[in-house]
Parts: sequence; C-alpha cells; structure tokens
Amino acid sequence: MRALAKVKAVIFDYIGTLVNCKSYSMDDSRLKLYNALAAEGFNVGKDQFLDAYIRAHEKYRVVRYEQLREVTNAVWVAEALNELGYKVRADDAHVKAALNVFFKDYVDSLTLREGAKKLINKAVQHSRVGLVSNFTHAPVVYSSVRQFGIGECFNAIVVSEANGWRKPSKHIFNDALSRLQVLASEAVYIGDSPVEDIKGAGDAGLRTVFVSSQFNSLADLLESKIKPDFISNSLEEICEKFDDSTA
Repeated sequence: MRALAKVKAVIFDYIGTLVNCKSYSMDDSRLKLYNALAAEGFNVGKDQFLDAYIRAHEKYRVVRYEQLREVTNAVWVAEALNELGYKVRADDAHVKAALNVFFKDYVDSLTLREGAKKLINKAVQHSRVGLVSNFTHAPVVYSSVRQFGIGECFNAIVVSEANGWRKPSKHIFNDALSRLQVLASEAVYIGDSPVEDIKGAGDAGLRTVFVSSQFNSLADLLESKIKPDFISNSLEEICEKFDDSTA
C-alpha cells in the first residue's frame, strides 16, 4: 500500500467497512414500522400493509440495482399506504416519523469495527477524508457517525439517498471528489464490496483498497474477478501500511 499517506483524499465506505451490524432483525423492524404508522393515524391491517410494503420494496429494488438510482424508504412506504386507500406523499411528516422508529433498531445494532477510529484519525492527519455510503435513509448515516464521535472527521459525507445515485455509479464518487476538491487520481477508496466499492471507485478513476468484512470475504472478491489496487484483511492492517508509507 505504498504512498498511502501521500494521497490528497481517503474516502471510506461505511456499512461493513467502518461499522458492523449485529443482532438486527428486519422482520422486527417492519412490525415496528407498521405499529408506528398505526400510531401516526394510518388505520390499515398489518398483513395487508406488510404485503403492500414488500411489493413496493421489490418494485423499487429493481430501479435501485439495475438503474443505480436510489429510492428512499419513504417512497415505498407511501406507495404501500396509497395502495391501501390513503393519499400520502413520501415527504409526509407522519411517514418520516414512522421511519425514524423503523430504523432505530438498525442504528442501535451498529458498532465500530476494530481499528476504525484509529484509521480515520490516521487519514485525517495526512489528507482530506470522505465517506460514501449506499443507504436509503440518509439520517441513519448522519446520526450514527455523530453517535460514534467520528462525524467531524469527515470533510464530506455522501449518502445515496441524498445524492440520488447508488454505488457503483460514477456519479456518487464524482460528487464526493467534487466536495473534497480533489481529482480521482489523488484519492484512494477503502471498501468491502467488490462491485459497489471496488469496481465502482475503480471505474471512477480512484485507487482502491478492499478490506474483508462480515458481508464480503476475500473469497467473494476472488469469485468476482474484480481486482483492487490493494487487499487487506483488517482495518488494523491498513493502519500499519499507513505507518509504513510515512516512514
């Protein structure tokens, strides 16, 4: 990982790369979403709502993964409610309030990976620092980085829901580069997803570092046949390479 400390910007993926997700149940969160919507005045049957919500989710999953356009959860919640007779928009305050309940368990399940804070602080000493995350509800990322005490370390945080594009689209990487005021050739991207992170950032012209995670192993990287510039088994190993490059 030669000359890592000499780049002008270090950009990180978030979920998987800097944080782990432990003991989270999507089914429990969906039930809490339904209960929160009921408390907000949406009187619909549980099974009918959950079926409509899942249909809307699958519909927009195609858009998100094939067109790489991000669609926020509020859109498919609103669509599910409209299917059940309510006239509601995605920006409705009641929908947003219910989504905050929906995501609380997810936020609470996140923990910083070992070495994450050390690596971020190391990057701050030598370069500008950015974060690029695929997430359908940007407040989850904004609130959790504050919760971990790392929010102020980032010169730019770009979340797909706010940006409109998802990794591996070049658009979201270019947005981060623009905010950091660096060229792609002057930046390195650290992530755990072979396609979204390594291929996406590489296609945008950034150097790439793959780090294995709870979601993606070295075997997954090899199976993808995508080649990063560097491979690491842990964030601590990247920290060591950072030290080596400053020697």
